Amino acid sequence: MENLINILVEDRDGTIRTIEVPTDINLNLMEILKASEYDILATCGGMALCATCHVQIKEGSGRLPDPSDQELDMLDTLPDANDNSRLACQLHLTNDNDGLSIVIKGALQ
Repeated sequence: MENLINILVEDRDGTIRTIEVPTDINLNLMEILKASEYDILATCGGMALCATCHVQIKEGSGRLPDPSDQELDMLDTLPDANDNSRLACQLHLTNDNDGLSIVIKGALQ
């Protein structure tokens, strides 16, 4: 399908799974992970205010939009954040993100 990409998701326990993501719907990565039955707390509901949807990008970071100042400020509050850290709620995937690989780091429910 033209508007369907695959991303590789590594859960906190090391389990790796490929999920298919439609890019023609208006969902962010946090919502996609929750819909794919990953345990994502997302306390603030996607407003970049809690960082409980923290992910680290293993591959494909160059094809993502730059983080906003608000996202960077929130990531600065995390002790385990690094240059590959992003908030899943701030990422809307496109066809360019096929093959993206992430590790879920955020707080458990």
